[in-house]
Amino acid sequence: MAHTIRDRKPLLNRVRRLQGQLESLRAAIEGESECGAVLQQIAAVRGGVNGLMSEVLQGHLREHLVPAPGADADEVENVVRVLRSYLK
Repeated sequence: MAHTIRDRKPLLNRVRRLQGQLESLRAAIEGESECGAVLQQIAAVRGGVNGLMSEVLQGHLREHLVPAPGADADEVENVVRVLRSYLK
């Protein structure tokens, strides 16, 4: 079973939070908010998307690379660590 199916509930929770952030961004723009407030909302959306991508990518690497013949779990964890720091 794919990790996105197995871990569906926490992933969908992240998507729902993103929807709320996007709605806040839309409301800020429609409400003629100051550009600083709009930029803050954009940064929140970007952070949320990066968190979702990081979670899905980590699951993908662990599920599809570690079981491969000759794959080294420590090397995969190193890649995950690097990606996590890059996506922050």
